[in-house]
Amino acid sequence: MKFSSQRVWHRFPVVLPVLLLVLVTFAPLAQAGVFNPKTTTLSNGMQVVLVENHRAPVVTQMVWYKVGAADEVPGTSGIAHFLEHLMFKGTQKIAPGEFSKIVARNGGQDNAFTAWDYTAYFQNIARDRLGMVMEMEADRMQNLQLSDKVVLPERDVIIEERRMRIDNNPSALLGEQMRNALFMQHPYGRPIIGWLHEMKQLTTEDAMNWYKKWYAPNNAILVVAGDITMDELKPMAEKYYGSIPARDVPKRVRVTEPTQHAPRKVTLTDARVGQPSMSRYYLAPSYNTEHSDEAAPLEIFSEILGSGTTSRLYKSLVVDQKLATSAGSFYDPVAMDLSTFGFYAVPRDGVEMADLEAALDAEIAKTLKDGITQKELDEARQRLLDSAVFARDSLSAGARTLGEALAVGLTVDQVESWPDRIKAVTLDQVNAAARNVLDDKRSVTGWLLRPKGAKGPGMPTAPVTGEMETH
Repeated sequence: MKFSSQRVWHRFPVVLPVLLLVLVTFAPLAQAGVFNPKTTTLSNGMQVVLVENHRAPVVTQMVWYKVGAADEVPGTSGIAHFLEHLMFKGTQKIAPGEFSKIVARNGGQDNAFTAWDYTAYFQNIARDRLGMVMEMEADRMQNLQLSDKVVLPERDVIIEERRMRIDNNPSALLGEQMRNALFMQHPYGRPIIGWLHEMKQLTTEDAMNWYKKWYAPNNAILVVAGDITMDELKPMAEKYYGSIPARDVPKRVRVTEPTQHAPRKVTLTDARVGQPSMSRYYLAPSYNTEHSDEAAPLEIFSEILGSGTTSRLYKSLVVDQKLATSAGSFYDPVAMDLSTFGFYAVPRDGVEMADLEAALDAEIAKTLKDGITQKELDEARQRLLDSAVFARDSLSAGARTLGEALAVGLTVDQVESWPDRIKAVTLDQVNAAARNVLDDKRSVTGWLLRPKGAKGPGMPTAPVTGEMETH
């Protein structure tokens, strides 16, 4: 199960290894659960989750706030990500810019990220420094101090970040336009980092209003992974976070996508494009929406059709027909609202994009007509389950997977029972889910092209996928 989503990373980009975003397990562990977390809830409503890992005397602390870019009021796009930056601008106890320096001086690392459904902060540090970073995190949860002196220069930073990661990257620009075309009404169509003209208008008052509205312990989840037990963690959580009063937090208001009647096409032609490509998004169910029972079958379908060099798409478009240099699919079912199922392909030199798209369509049509085989289902299922060996080796994988799932409204039990759902998927369910989701009327196709006669090699451009690792 791939628990991945688009994020805007604070300060420096971090590309997570795919395995860190994979919720998986292997057969002998299935009966014992996936990450075997322990949970408790503080008196102020803050949920606490622990994933024990005693291989080394280190811990990961993550605080997830159940608010993200999709909760923004129209006209203030980017405020969720902007506040994420401003959370490093100090309190009475910690001067602006000192938070990360203190963590670093104590041998740790910290960062933060924003997605449509959540905002999260984390530190990786020695277990004997956990109390220190918990005190710092609890401090900025309730005592953030902002003024124009620190806010306005940071606004210039996020505007420059947008220019660097979106406006100067044709692939990111196409992805932004495609999502905006796919989600006709839902805020998932807005960029997490914000529209430039609205980012320029964000103020200190906007930031403080956002902070006071959403940053409360009863709207946050503390997830700790590492060399600590719940008997040790709970008193620390009560000491640092438990004393913060709960506050009223508004209900998250989301809209429903209207019925879509026609496929859409977006073409971006730019002389900076170094490698043309094509992508396609389809609206798809998540674990929180209608038809959520199709999520597990779709994860297996994506694995069969477009995961790796043994997938159907790669063998057909790259190996047999020699039309593409790469091809694949992507699907992320962890979201509050609708998700996306997608494909991408990169043409070989001299191959017209229309020919490549026709070949992709033919392979999709063939798969939908004939269905997948039991052998393909068995092998894909085993690959997903086997990858748990690597995921469980990571200190932070459990914290990330559980934090993301809980932040979008899933439960610990839903995370832990994922292997059982994957094992129960049938051939008919995979084929039926694929036929339901791959409806052209609910799709957007994007072409990333280089103008004929353009000079110079262009810049490296990756095909648009469900990930936004450039953020």
